[in-house]
Amino acid sequence: MKQVVQNYKSGELAVLDVPAPGCKPGGVLVRTAYSLISTGTELMKVSEAGMSMLGKARSRPDQVAKVMQSVATNGVPATYRKVMGKLDSYTPLGYSLAGVVEEVGPGIDDVKVGDLVACAGNEHALHAELNWVPKNLYTPVPDGLAPRHAAFGTVGSIAMQGVRQGEPQLGEVALVIGLGLIGQLVVQLLTASGVRVVGVDPDPTRCELAAHLGAATCGDPESAAVEAAVAELTDGHGVDQVYLAAGGDSNQPVELAARLCRDRGRVVDIGKCRLDLPWNAYYEKELDVRFSRSYGPGRYDPSYELEGRDYPIGYVRWTERRNLACFLDLLARGKVDVEPLVSHVADFDDAVDTYQRLKDGELKAVAVLFRYPEHAAEGTAKAPAVAVPEVRRRGGAASAPARTAGTPVRLAFVGAGNYATSMLLPHLAQRDGVELSTVVTTTALSAANAQRKFGFAEATTDLDAVLGDKSVDAVFVVTRHSSHAELTRKALLAGKSVFVEKPLALTEEDLAGVLAAVEESGNDRLQVGFNRRFAPLLQEARKRFGARTGPASLRYLVNAGQLQHGSWYLQQDAEGSRFAGEGGHFIDTASWLLGADPVSVYAAAPSGNEDLQVVLGYPDGSTATISYVTTGAPGFPKETLDLVADGKVLRLDDFVRASVYGRKRWVSSRLPKARDKGQNAELAAFIKAVRTGGPMPVPLESLVATTSATLAVQAGLAGGAPVTLARAR
Repeated sequence: MKQVVQNYKSGELAVLDVPAPGCKPGGVLVRTAYSLISTGTELMKVSEAGMSMLGKARSRPDQVAKVMQSVATNGVPATYRKVMGKLDSYTPLGYSLAGVVEEVGPGIDDVKVGDLVACAGNEHALHAELNWVPKNLYTPVPDGLAPRHAAFGTVGSIAMQGVRQGEPQLGEVALVIGLGLIGQLVVQLLTASGVRVVGVDPDPTRCELAAHLGAATCGDPESAAVEAAVAELTDGHGVDQVYLAAGGDSNQPVELAARLCRDRGRVVDIGKCRLDLPWNAYYEKELDVRFSRSYGPGRYDPSYELEGRDYPIGYVRWTERRNLACFLDLLARGKVDVEPLVSHVADFDDAVDTYQRLKDGELKAVAVLFRYPEHAAEGTAKAPAVAVPEVRRRGGAASAPARTAGTPVRLAFVGAGNYATSMLLPHLAQRDGVELSTVVTTTALSAANAQRKFGFAEATTDLDAVLGDKSVDAVFVVTRHSSHAELTRKALLAGKSVFVEKPLALTEEDLAGVLAAVEESGNDRLQVGFNRRFAPLLQEARKRFGARTGPASLRYLVNAGQLQHGSWYLQQDAEGSRFAGEGGHFIDTASWLLGADPVSVYAAAPSGNEDLQVVLGYPDGSTATISYVTTGAPGFPKETLDLVADGKVLRLDDFVRASVYGRKRWVSSRLPKARDKGQNAELAAFIKAVRTGGPMPVPLESLVATTSATLAVQAGLAGGAPVTLARAR
C-alpha cells in the first residue's frame, strides 16, 4: 500500500510503498476514502523538518535536554546512533480521515465490513491507503454525511474540546484569535451554542470566511475596529472568553486576549502559540487561563486509546470518541458546515506536490483533502497466513547442523523499535556472513524504515509468513515485553533459533509455555539478550580477578532514574514492572560473575516509590545485593558494581572503567566516550552458534534460572519473605 511520509533529518517528503497493516484485536482495518491535511499542525512539522540541525534544536529545547541526559547515561556514540536513527527515519503524516471498514478485529461488534467510519489519531488515521484503528479512535458516520465532510472529524473534535474548556453560555461574547482551520470551526461551534463571536486574523480572506460562517464581526488584530466591536457587543466590559487558535512566535495573541477580556474572563489555548503572559494584565483581571488537550479526555492515555477502555459517561461526559461522534452529528444536521473550508482536493498520488505548494505559499488554503482511489491496487491486501511447519520432538539438547561454508546466516526481526535499531541492527548490518532477510512489525512504516536503513530483503506485517519461511535461520524478538514469551514459543515451534530481548517472560505461566515449546519441539536454540556478561571491560576485569575459593559478596547499584511521562514501561498491568522488564540483566551479570545460579531471592521496597533491594543467595553461600533505585541523582553513573572475595575487590564503574584490588592493583584505561555493554560480542557469539550448530552462548538452564529469579522478586515483595528457587533441570 502507499503512505505519505517525511524524513525529519532531510525534510524529504515521499509517497512510499509500505507493507499493509494487519487487523489486530480491538480495532478495525479501514480503507481510506478522504484524509484531511491540517494546514496548521502538519505544515509546522513539515517546516521544522526543513530546518538545519541547529534550527531543529532551537525549536525543540525539550528534546535537546533529553539528548544531553542520554549522553550522560549512555555515552556519545550510543546517543548519536539513537538520535540519528530517529531523525533519519520516515515519519507518518496525518491524523484525520474517513474510510470504509475492510476488516473487523476480534472484540469489535459496533461496526461491520463496509461501514463508513471517521478515524482519529496521529498513529492510526494517517495519510495512507489502509490504517488499523483501535475502537476508541473511530466512530460510525451518520447516514447521509459525505465522506469528504466526515474526514474533518478529528480537527472538529479538537475545536470542540477547546470550546468545552471555555464553558460558553447563551448570550456570552467570545473572541477567537486565529482563523485558520481550527479557528473557523471554533467560530461555528460557538455560534451554534448561542455565543456571539468576534474573530481576529491578519488575513482578510479568512476574516470574510469567518463572518460568512457566523462571526458577528472580524478584523485585523491591529485594527481599532476589533476593539470597538468588542466594546459595543459587551457594553465595554470585554469578552467572556478568548480562544487562542493561532500559531507562531508572536506574543501578540496573549496580549490582545488580556486587553479585550473582561474581569475574571477565560482564556483557552488551543493552538501552539507563544505564551509569555503579561503578569500585571492577567493578575489585575484575574484571568482564568486554560489549556485544551487535543481531541478530549482519553488523549495520550494508552489504556483508552490502545486497549479500548472507555471512561464511564457519568464521570467523563465527553471523551475523544464521544467528541468525534458529536461533531459528526452536528455536521449531519447542518449545524456546522465544512464545505466552505475546503480550499483544494488533491489526488492522493499528488500528495508530495500538494505539501510543497502549501509550504511555498503557492497554494493558499484553510483545508486540503486527499482523495483516494475508489478501488485498491492489486497487491495491497494482507498476505495470506502460512502454516507453521511441524518440528519433530528430539531427545536431549537440540543442535543445528553446521552450515555450508560461505552460506550466510539469514535473520528475521520481529520488531524494529529504538533498541533494535540503535543497539542490534547497526552491528548486524555490518557483519560478514549475515543476511537480513525480513523485518516484521505491527506498523507498516517502522518495517519500511528498517528495510531502508539496514537493507532487509523484505518488510512485512505478517508474522506467520516469516515463521513459515524455511530459509530463515534465526528470529530476533525485539517487541514489547508482554509479547516476548508467546513470540518466542511460536518461533521455537517453527524450528528457528531465537534471540529474544529481555525479559524472556513476565509470568511463570509464560515461562512454562516457552519450556513446553522446547520440550514439544526439541528445539532449545534460545538466547536472551543478557548482554552485560559479554562486555569486554567486565570480561577483562573478571579475568584479572581470577578464581576464588571462598564465598563472595557482590553489590550492584542500578541508578535507573525516573521514566518520562507516557513511557510504555509505565503500563505495568500489561508490560510488567520495571524490574520484571530489565532486572534480568543485573541478575544474570551477578550470576555469571559468581559462577552459579541463585537458589533464593529476598526483596524489599520502600513504600511510595519503585526502589528495590534484592538479595540473591547462591549455593556456596555467596550473596548478591542489587539496589535498583529510581530516586537517585540523574548525573550519577547508572551502574556500579563491587565484587569482594578472598581478599580481592573487583570494581566496575558504569562500563567506562574497571579495577581489581589484590596483591597487585589493576585499573583499566578510562573510556570517556563509549560504554560497550557487550551487545556486539553477544551478537557475534549468537551468530557463530547458529552458523556452526554449536551450543548457544548461555545455557538454557541459566536463562531459565535468571528469569525465575526475576519473577520471584515480585513474589517476595508480596509475601515479605525469602523465596526458595527450585534448582534448574
